[in-house]
Amino acid sequence: MKFIKELKEGDRVFDIYLCKHKQEAVTKNGKPYESVILQDKTGTIDAKVWEPNNPGIGDYDDLDYIEVYGDVTNFQGQLQISVKRIRVCHEGEYNPSDYLPVSSKGIDTMYNELKTLIGSIKNTYLHQLLQDLFIDDADFAKKFCNSSAAKTVHHGFVGGLLEHTLSVTKLCDYYCSAYPILQRDLLLTAAMCHDIGKVKEISAFPVNDYTDDGQLLGHIVMGAQMVGERAAKIDGFPHNLLAELQHCILAHHGKLEYGSPKVPALIEAVALNYADDTDAKMETFKEILENNSENSGWLGYNRLFESNLRATKME
Repeated sequence: MKFIKELKEGDRVFDIYLCKHKQEAVTKNGKPYESVILQDKTGTIDAKVWEPNNPGIGDYDDLDYIEVYGDVTNFQGQLQISVKRIRVCHEGEYNPSDYLPVSSKGIDTMYNELKTLIGSIKNTYLHQLLQDLFIDDADFAKKFCNSSAAKTVHHGFVGGLLEHTLSVTKLCDYYCSAYPILQRDLLLTAAMCHDIGKVKEISAFPVNDYTDDGQLLGHIVMGAQMVGERAAKIDGFPHNLLAELQHCILAHHGKLEYGSPKVPALIEAVALNYADDTDAKMETFKEILENNSENSGWLGYNRLFESNLRATKME
């Protein structure tokens, strides 16, 4: 099998991919065609079925595993497959693990690191909340460990939410050693909980798309609600401590225009915002470089970084 990440312009494709999304459309001339997103564990690629009524195009739908025959072209700087034939595949013809992007860092290893950090929290109430959420609740822990952190922007793979959360928590732990004014228990608890709402905001793989609640409420609000629900089950959980923890979650995007219901008012909220932003941007840039590993020149303008990007050239 030739993975999507390995494809280049001019290649002829004859492989099985997951049909992540299919949409019927019409050209400017009124001719019907189908726009398809194909996926494997290395990423996604846009595909076009210009002649959907061709006898070689089988009847397929979203989340079908399909055998695709076509040519890789370049459209406005992005690779695209012009599809000539499609056949729906049956169970046993493919290995599902080839079609789901998975963290390279090992989910079990990262989960054990997260549990170690939980064990380092000294505040009784915060430790109990984390224990209840990430360890005692096996169903939530499984969802959390297997969720992505985003639909497309960064950490959009199985284990991505765990990987991002662990990285943000480690950055916050460093901040605490560099800036002793920070309340470590509060900051690390906020870091571990800041994106828990994403288990409700984004559906499980292979769909990995926004849920209705995700569209209507968003992970920030849902995450603050989830923390409040867990804290309510812990006798004597201090109101002020809960308010500060929820504030850090509600403010972790930093600005109202970035989706934060609140702007950081606590120093721990400021630290969490920068740690979250740092890890998201580093991972995004890393993924851009990995997806353009054969390009040693300038990679083009990127809206997130507001810059024309280029890989580092070490002499």
